[in-house]
Amino acid sequence: MPELPEVETIKRDLNKAIIGPASTKAPDSAKASTGEPARRGKKIIGVSILWAKTVSPLSPTNFRKKIIGTKITAIERRAKMIRIKLSGSLDLLIHLKMTGQLIFKSKTGRAISGGHPQAGGLDNLPNNFTRLVFDLSDGSKIFFNDMRKFGWVRLLDDATITQLFTNHGPEPLSKDFTTIYFQSLLSRYPKRPIKQILLDQTLIAGIGNIYADESCFIAGILPTRLAGNISVLEIKKLQRAIVAVLKHSISKHGTSSRNYVRGDGSQGGFVPHLKVYGRAGEPCKVCGHPIKKTRLVGRGTHFCNHCQK
Repeated sequence: MPELPEVETIKRDLNKAIIGPASTKAPDSAKASTGEPARRGKKIIGVSILWAKTVSPLSPTNFRKKIIGTKITAIERRAKMIRIKLSGSLDLLIHLKMTGQLIFKSKTGRAISGGHPQAGGLDNLPNNFTRLVFDLSDGSKIFFNDMRKFGWVRLLDDATITQLFTNHGPEPLSKDFTTIYFQSLLSRYPKRPIKQILLDQTLIAGIGNIYADESCFIAGILPTRLAGNISVLEIKKLQRAIVAVLKHSISKHGTSSRNYVRGDGSQGGFVPHLKVYGRAGEPCKVCGHPIKKTRLVGRGTHFCNHCQK
């Protein structure tokens, strides 16, 4: 599934397409109420629900009733979720899961997408994988496609969203993800493999399989190492590696590796920079030894047993 850099890229691309830049000619009344220039947005004037469970627990009828007429005011990310803020009392919260895809199609027909790539996924919309369609006031549309139907789109109030967000650990690129915090995590779970901790969204938000493997490689730590056996110096190296790898991937618009394309339809640019993920059997870019692959906590795990200890 898309991880933090991929979802962050989708958020940025869709924000640009749907919201646009801040207006420099906002009415004085708008500036007075918010202290900031008003932002452009698009109104939701229609919704087609092609798979009812996508919007569960609301019924399609209630979902339409609550959302039609609201205006999209901002698009944000938390962990691997996308929050579309609306002018009413409810906001959209979207999780792409394994095969979800968000597609924005302008009134001129230009489409941008992010999420799981599907052959012909931008053609003949809505297609067999389309679960939800939002019609916007300027003639553009947002399509939610999901091949395996694991993704969801929920309409929730702020308190519920806040609670869901609270169930996730700190963002690894935030000031809350400190070495002290990271060290405390490892001390709480000394018998867990380090990769298991990195993948636990209740402990750290947004890191998935790709970036767990890449961060462990940069830090020189085997993903199978038990947390209790990692030194304070290694913990510092891994914390810094996580931040560096995520920032680097965001700068390259994410990783396209098999299940991700960025918002303008192109592939993520981080693939050439991958050190171990998806490279089983290939020579390590540092030492030349073959990259190994094993299964850990149910996930394919890549590493170099020469560079990592």
